[in-house]
Amino acid sequence: MLFAVLLFPAGFAGWAVGHYTSLGGKPSSVRTVTIGSTAGITTSASSTTSGTTTASATTTSSSGGGDAAAGKTVFASNGCASCHTFQPAGATGTVGPDLDKAPAADAKADHNMNLAAFIKESIVNPDAYIAKGYNKGIMPTTFGNSLSSTQVNDLVAFILSGTKS
Repeated sequence: MLFAVLLFPAGFAGWAVGHYTSLGGKPSSVRTVTIGSTAGITTSASSTTSGTTTASATTTSSSGGGDAAAGKTVFASNGCASCHTFQPAGATGTVGPDLDKAPAADAKADHNMNLAAFIKESIVNPDAYIAKGYNKGIMPTTFGNSLSSTQVNDLVAFILSGTKS
């Protein structure tokens, strides 16, 4: 337990240092997001100040291969409805963004990020992009560690299934 408690801050500190120093303190326009877990695809992207970066990504579909029905259970069992409005779940929370509308608009605002990748990043690293009108730290950062990759992919599929463009 102590190991897990110490590992998270160390990992976050490493990410933060790398993220904010990669472009002289500016957020990087190159993002690495892994979706799914069955096939490896290697892509390259270049940045004007950091050279060439290779990112590994895996995907099985636009939803990361998740099961939307199982994702509805993950949504309900992890208290997502207490903070988010999301019609497919019968959720009317107002603490966090409205998942019926916000993900598509926020993904576009976040460098036109792929919607499935944006939703996944928002679950596992909720402070990577802060929706307009919200503050950093509102969404718990524990979901990235407490949910399995299958649960995250299922949750992404569920949110994708009800998100309006």
